[in-house]
Amino acid sequence: MSLSFGQQWFPHLDAGKWSEIGNATVDTLLMLGGSLPLTLLIGLPLGVLLFLTGPRQLHAKPALYAVLSLLVNLLRSVPFIILMIVLIPVTLAAMGTSLGVRGAILPLVVGAAPFYARLVETALREVDRGVIEASLAMGATTRQLVLRVLLSEALPGLIAGATVTTIALIGFTAMGGAIGSGGLGDLAYRDGYLRSHTDVAFVTVIALVILVQILQMTGDRLVVRFNRR
Repeated sequence: MSLSFGQQWFPHLDAGKWSEIGNATVDTLLMLGGSLPLTLLIGLPLGVLLFLTGPRQLHAKPALYAVLSLLVNLLRSVPFIILMIVLIPVTLAAMGTSLGVRGAILPLVVGAAPFYARLVETALREVDRGVIEASLAMGATTRQLVLRVLLSEALPGLIAGATVTTIALIGFTAMGGAIGSGGLGDLAYRDGYLRSHTDVAFVTVIALVILVQILQMTGDRLVVRFNRR
């Protein structure tokens, strides 16, 4: 009875397809693992620079802030699938391919780093201005202010922003599947949509939901752990 039920509702999920789903999940995790560190590495200093050069800040530079803000807003406003297509020549030159896990890393970083930078800027703006002024009054340099005060005080917000960015990257990897980036998004598009295998699409969606929930729960726990308020 149970076998018949399974065959009726999941007719395309044989052993080979489950293996394919497993491989697609690994590819999604590889894309995430390859792009997230670079996203944070670029987005964090960019967000700090946006904060420091912003209005009424320590190193306010309206012209520089306007240029950086415009660049961040432009990259954030382009739908990721279009961004991947536009970046194909750059990806080919830098990575040697625009397909698969390797070809997805560069567009993922370009799409997510500005997103995280804006979240970093927002988190730093939440730091008590009295703490900043007290640090400056005690002779803190800009480097000391950033490393010992701003990043320390804003750590829960930075972690929360990193969690949101990680989940956004999962969504980007799924969208990238439509143009051959691999992963669960590629499997859902290729089998679930083009071949109308709704059972395969359903399982890939469940896998993505579970992955997102795990990441969100992990991020929430880290925020609570490092929140000193």
